[in-house]
Amino acid sequence: MSRVRTQVAGAVGSVLEWYDFAVFGFLAPIMSPLFFPDADPMVALIQTYGVFAAGYLMRPLGGIVFGHVADRLGRTRALKWSIALMAIPTVLIGLLPTYDQWGAAAAGLLILLRLIQGVSVGGELIAAITFLVESAPANRKGLYGSWALFGGIGGILLGSMVVDITEALVTTQGMSDYGWRIPFLLGLVIFIFGHWLRSALADESVAVNDDDLPLKQVLRSHMGGVMHLVAAMCLYATGFYICFVWMPAYQTRIIPQPIDHALDINTVTMFVLLCLIPIAGLLGDKIGYRRVLLSGIGLMAIAVYPLFLWIDTGSFSSAVVAGLVFAVLVSMIQGPMPAVLAETFPADIRNTGIGIAYNTVLGLLGGTAPMVCTWLIHSTGDLASPAYYLIGLAIISFVALATLPRLKHA
Repeated sequence: MSRVRTQVAGAVGSVLEWYDFAVFGFLAPIMSPLFFPDADPMVALIQTYGVFAAGYLMRPLGGIVFGHVADRLGRTRALKWSIALMAIPTVLIGLLPTYDQWGAAAAGLLILLRLIQGVSVGGELIAAITFLVESAPANRKGLYGSWALFGGIGGILLGSMVVDITEALVTTQGMSDYGWRIPFLLGLVIFIFGHWLRSALADESVAVNDDDLPLKQVLRSHMGGVMHLVAAMCLYATGFYICFVWMPAYQTRIIPQPIDHALDINTVTMFVLLCLIPIAGLLGDKIGYRRVLLSGIGLMAIAVYPLFLWIDTGSFSSAVVAGLVFAVLVSMIQGPMPAVLAETFPADIRNTGIGIAYNTVLGLLGGTAPMVCTWLIHSTGDLASPAYYLIGLAIISFVALATLPRLKHA
C-alpha cells in the first residue's frame, strides 16, 4: 500500500467523526424542537446540546475498548471497526423518526446513538495516531501523526460547508421537515470511501502477553505517565475549542460591539490552521517535537491576553489578525503532539495508555471549555477572563512537557 494511501486511510476516520460532531452542533437549533418539544425553546436547545455533550462522556470508555482492540488485535483492525461504529449511528440519526412520530422513544434513540458515537470517537483518533506514527519513516513521525488532526479539523470544515449548502438549497420549513437529515445521510459517502481505503490495510500480528490486559498494565505501572501526559495536554485540549469553536459566539454575542461576519472569519482562520498543522508536525521532525510544542505554548501564554483585548474592540481587522495568530500558535501546540503521544508508552499498551490520557483531558477540559469561558465572563464581568484561564493552563502544560521524561519508546 502506498504511503499516501496509508496516510489518507489513517486520517479519513477523523474526518467522519468530526464531520458528524460538527453537523450535530450546527443543526442543534433545528433538531431541538423535533426531539425535545418544550414550551421554552431554550430548554429544548439545552437538552439537545446535552445530547451533544453525551458523546464526550463516552470517550474514555471508547479509549479503553479500542485501545484494547488495537493493542491486542492490531491497529488496522481497530481502525476498521471504529469507522464502522461511527458511520452506522450517523446514518441512523438521519433516519430517526421525530418526537411527533415516536414520542419520547425518538429522543431516547437519539441519545443512544450519540453514546455509541462517543465510544467510537474515543478510540478512532488514538488508533489513527498510533497507526500513522508507527507506519512513518523515522524522520517523518511528526508529519505522519499530524494527519490525524488534519482529518479532524477537515471534518469540521466539511460539516460546516455541507450544512451551509443544504440550508442554501432548502427552505426554512424544508430544513425542519427533512433537510436536517441530509448532512447525516451524506456521512455514508465518507464511510464508503474510508472503508475502501482501510480494507486494503493488512491485519498485522501483535506479539503480546495475553494473560495481562493492557488496561491492567497501564493502571499498575504507567499511571504516573498518564497523569504527566494529561498535565502536558491541558492547553492542547482547550486551545482549539476556545480559539475556534467558542470564539464566534464570543465575537457575536458577548463583546459590547459584535463583529460582523464572525463565522466567515472563523472559517478562513480554521482553513489556515488546517494547512499549518502538517507544517508544524514536519517542523517537529526537523528541530524536535518538544521544542516546537514549548515554543507554541509559551507564545500562547504571552499573546493570548493582548489578543483578547484587541478582539474586544469589535474591529473586523483585529478579529482577522487575532484569528490568524491563534491559527499559528494552535498549530504549533497540536501538530507535533501525536508523535509525542505515540512515543510515551511501550507498543503493547500504547493505544490503551494514550486513550486513557487523551480522552480524560479532552473530556474534562476540551468539552467544557466553552462553558467555562462563558461562566468566567459572567462571574467576573471581565471579558478577557478566558485569557487568564488559557494562561494558567499554558503554565501547567509548559512545566509538564518540559519535565516529561526523555522518550524511550520511539
